Amino acid sequence: MPFYDLHCTGCNNDLNIRASVAEKIEKRIVCPECGSNQLETIFSPVNFHVKQSAPAACPNSHVCGSGCRHG
Repeated sequence: MPFYDLHCTGCNNDLNIRASVAEKIEKRIVCPECGSNQLETIFSPVNFHVKQSAPAACPNSHVCGSGCRHG
């Protein structure tokens, strides 16, 4: 089940709640503060890290001794 960042338009409460997709679509999620089901999704930037691979080995290391810019 996913987590949702939601904003209640009834009481201005922001909440993070775990619910099924069906519960969200069918508006069965209610605000714990006021009981309203008038909740809007809060969109926030997503951060992720891309792992970079190690630099390629020098194809001429037998000549340069790995002292070039590839090493």
